[in-house]
Amino acid sequence: MVGAFGLGLAALGRPGYMTLGHDGDVPDASVAGLRDRCFEVLDEAWQLGVRHVDTARSYGLGEAFLAEWIASRTPVRLVVSSKWGYRYTAGWQRRAEVHEVKDHSRAHLDVQWRQSRALLGHALSVYQVHSLTPDSPLLSDADVQHRLAELRDGAGVSLGASVSGPRQGELVDRLVALERNGRRLFDWVQATWNVLERSAGPALTRAHEAGLRVIIKEALANGRLSPRGDVEAVKQAAQAHGTTADALALAIARAQPFADVVLCGAASVTQLRSNLAGSGLNVAPDSLSFVTQPPEAYWNFRTQLKWT
Repeated sequence: MVGAFGLGLAALGRPGYMTLGHDGDVPDASVAGLRDRCFEVLDEAWQLGVRHVDTARSYGLGEAFLAEWIASRTPVRLVVSSKWGYRYTAGWQRRAEVHEVKDHSRAHLDVQWRQSRALLGHALSVYQVHSLTPDSPLLSDADVQHRLAELRDGAGVSLGASVSGPRQGELVDRLVALERNGRRLFDWVQATWNVLERSAGPALTRAHEAGLRVIIKEALANGRLSPRGDVEAVKQAAQAHGTTADALALAIARAQPFADVVLCGAASVTQLRSNLAGSGLNVAPDSLSFVTQPPEAYWNFRTQLKWT
């Protein structure tokens, strides 16, 4: 059993993102230009069989673009996940001093829930906390957890959480153990996993075995595992497979036994087609394990990536 591919809108809902060469991928970064590009990629993703789209309040106009696309296309059985916890602050600039501000408070949850629900309505089926780290107050905030449980029980959404940083595995285990109103709080977990950063794998396996659905993000390591990336061993292995680095890296992520959804972060139709070209590749889950890095080294490098 392999996971399905989904589409993440981080690179399509705002002008700037920390993917290598993103500014060249989206030459028209006006609101109208990005809206048109987002529609093009969503249309192609749907045609290629993608049935899960992931967005967030901090993805600029990502939710608004997606809501408009859904209203105009009325797709059937589309799974929409969004995230709360970050506020977009870049003012529609590629390069800003601060692109997003983190806030996991109850007040921010209430504001962003209303915003997401107003845009996406009942198309929003998975509601996630955005980028939990070990210092996130939500992990011990009974008020926020209670409010999330109210949304789960009363608004008809499943709850999830995305995690980030070198201690992802620890966070996933804590999320699995959280309970509210006599049942587990979260049904989904989203984590970074790629051939460079595999440290969350054992915890994601435990979460999957416990019944949570797992979304893999950053499977291309912010473009490092694409043809323009810096990992030559992946490019060479892809050539040996008769494919591209991005297609191979995504195929390996999809082959993980815990993976339910593997997100592509394509910013163009060309990128999306390249990403999904490896959907038929037969690869082992431990392929390219020799390129794996210590998590601290991987995340230290990631913090130095520039928004473009």
